Order: sequence, then C-alpha cells, then structure tokens
Amino acid sequence: MDYSPEFKKNFATAYLAEEYERLDAEAAEAAEAAQGDAELQQMAADDAARIHARQADILVEIERILKKEEEEASAPTSVVMEFRAGAGGDEATIFAADLREMYMKYAESRGWKTRIIDDLTLEISGSSVWEALKFETGVHRVQRVPLTEKSGRIHTSTASVAVLPIRAKSKIVISPADIEMEFSRSGGAGGQNVNKVETAVRLVHKPTGIDVRSSSERSQLANREKAMQILTAKLEQLHEEEEAKKHAAERKGQIGTGDRSEKIRTYNYLQDRITDHRINESWHNLPKRMQGDIGEIIEALAKAEDALRNGDTSGTVAG
Repeated sequence: MDYSPEFKKNFATAYLAEEYERLDAEAAEAAEAAQGDAELQQMAADDAARIHARQADILVEIERILKKEEEEASAPTSVVMEFRAGAGGDEATIFAADLREMYMKYAESRGWKTRIIDDLTLEISGSSVWEALKFETGVHRVQRVPLTEKSGRIHTSTASVAVLPIRAKSKIVISPADIEMEFSRSGGAGGQNVNKVETAVRLVHKPTGIDVRSSSERSQLANREKAMQILTAKLEQLHEEEEAKKHAAERKGQIGTGDRSEKIRTYNYLQDRITDHRINESWHNLPKRMQGDIGEIIEALAKAEDALRNGDTSGTVAG
C-alpha cells in the first residue's frame, strides 16, 4: 500500500497521515544536514531505515482502518429470512410457520424491527442482525407428535431456512432484459384498498429461474424495489455458494456451508432438546426456545466460528 495525501482527509486516518509526513520531513532534514560529512551520512542512513520501518507500520495501520471502515459501510443492516416446508406434509408447513414466529420473537427481544414480506418471508432490520443470524441458513428438523395425530406417533418433518443479507451496495449487476415482471393484488385483511390495486410484484430472473415476490409495501414501486433487493441478495448467495464449492477445502474456517440443503439443527420435543449438529451442542427447555429464547444458541455458534478463525479446532464441527 502506497501513501496518499487523501489519508489526511479521513478523520480516522488523519493523525497517522500527519505522522507519516512528519517522518518524511525528518528524514529529508537529516539527509540535508549530513551532506559532505561521512559520519553524519551514516547516522542519517540509520535514521532513514528507522523512519521507513515506522512509515511501513503506519501504512499497515491505515490499511486496517480503511478496510474496517469499508466492511462497516457494506455490512448489512437488514436480512430477509425465507422459510419453506420440506418433508412431512402439513406438519412441515406448520413447523416452517413456527420457525418464523421463533425468529420474530427473538428479533423483538433484540429490539430489531420485523416485517412480513410475503407469506413465509420475513425481513428483520437492526444493528448486527446479519452477524447474529447468518448461521441460521439450512435444514431444521422437528421430531414431535402433531396435534392431528390421534395415535400418538412421533413425526419427523423438516423446513428450510435461508438468511439473505440486504446490502446498500451490491457487486451483482442485473440486466433488465433478464427479468420478467408480473403484478397482482396484494392480500390483506378487511377488504381494504390493498386488495383492489395490483401492488404485489413478482420477479423472475430468467437465467437462473429465481422467483421473488413482495406484497408488503403499499405501492407497486415500493414492492418492485423490495423484490429487486431480495433478488439481488439471492443472486449474491448463489454466487457465494458456487465459490464455496470451488474452494471446499477452505471450509475448515466455517461452521457451516451456508447452504439451504445442509441439515443444521434438530428440535426434539419428546426429549425437550434442540441440537445443533455443526457444533454438537444441545439445549433444553424447547417450548421456551420456540418462544424466541435462542440467544444462547446464537452465541454458541459465534464463539465456535471465532475459535475456528483463531485456529482452535478442538471442538467438533460439521462439514
């Protein structure tokens, strides 16, 4: 990284830039004073080596600050969570709805804002929301006796969860020619105007077949913008999954693949236990957890990820 006067314009790096330039002036002054004196020239050379080493450290620190600023600027302040019923028929659909309620209540406990985008699609906004929920993508399995089961048999059902970060800036460029757009009436209670105007928007990305729908906004334009945000996030996720497959060996530093098809957790009602298979850890008091008390689980996953990044592989990690 080379020095730039632009560093002085950034409040976070200005003091370092000033120190860098002061050292430049110090080196120049020493070199000028040493002209014609061999002993002073040697001292000036030693000073120059010390100064250049310090300047190199300053550039490293500036780079770290700028990188952190860039990460913070691009960090998602909201996520979209999609819930889909898997194996298990009606019970899987009920479980998908239960998961949505669980995350909504967890979000409320964190002071985040929640909004239902369409059916089992939920938007959650707030500080650190992506950092907290990014490991929730995958297949969630439930083992319980359904309310409709008269014989008391335990059913196993699944639902998949996808957590999509919504970023202010995206590297994905979508050609308008690749998008098919449809409009329809939004569903709403009480026969209000929301039902009478075609405000709901459905987008289909023709190259990938990805289908997105938004009906929560009051206007067609707002729903189209929301649908585009979700479509962009889905395309980013698709790109990241493809990249992860190319670099599968690097997954030692991750607690999961981030793939919706990966089985990550089991909710066993008979044993009153939730087990996360990626870190082989379990928690009891399942009814309370389903009411949004999943902070311990979220924290355990974050700690496992930090341990892996720091080279601690003592824990058992899936994948």
